[in-house]
Formats: sequence, C-alpha cells, structure tokens
Amino acid sequence: QVQMEESGGGLAQAGGSLMLSCAASGNIFRIYDLEWYRQAPGKERDFVARLTASGRTDYADSPEGRFTISRDNAKNTMYLQMSDLKPEDTAVYYCNMEITDGFSRRTFWGRGIQVTVSS
Repeated sequence: QVQMEESGGGLAQAGGSLMLSCAASGNIFRIYDLEWYRQAPGKERDFVARLTASGRTDYADSPEGRFTISRDNAKNTMYLQMSDLKPEDTAVYYCNMEITDGFSRRTFWGRGIQVTVSS
C-alpha cells in the first residue's frame, strides 16, 4: 500500500508565499505523473498543476506564472511553490501521484491541506 502525506499549508497574507510538499511512502516501484488540485469552499475540485514523468509541466490559467510544481525523485516527494498569493487561492490543496508497485499502476491522492490567504 502507499501513503501520501501533505505538509506546508497554513495562513499567508496576500502577496506572500507558501510551499506545499507531498511525500509518498510504502510499496513504490516508480512514480509517474504528479498533479495538484484545489477545492475552494462550495466549489468543485479544480486542476492546478501537473508534472509528467518526462518533465513536462502544465498549469491552470489562474496560478500560471505564480505557482511552480517540482519533484524530488529520491525522496518520492512533490512540491508546489506558491508565490504572490491572492485571497482567491484560498482552498484545500490535494496532491496525487501515479504510482506503480511493479505490478499495477494507480493514482493515489493525499488527504488535502488547507491554504488560507488573507487580504
């Protein structure tokens, strides 16, 4: 089984920065694509950023230019560096990783971490 643990969320002021981390542990053979999503109160979960195994990055329109997704393969960890934060960035942020244990390939999700940006 695989466990996902997110960290780094909390309260920030508008214009500030936060870095989210998401670490995977357990029965991991290889990690492929990584993604961040977020869900604001009363809204659906929305795509934020993707980093593929080949190194391609994709971003949603809103955070593009302000957020950067990255990975540390040696630590099975992904990051989301968030800069110039805006109140509309307030949401629960979720990570997911596409992981194989050598037999099957699945997408695993973190539990979510709160980010609150005050104006």
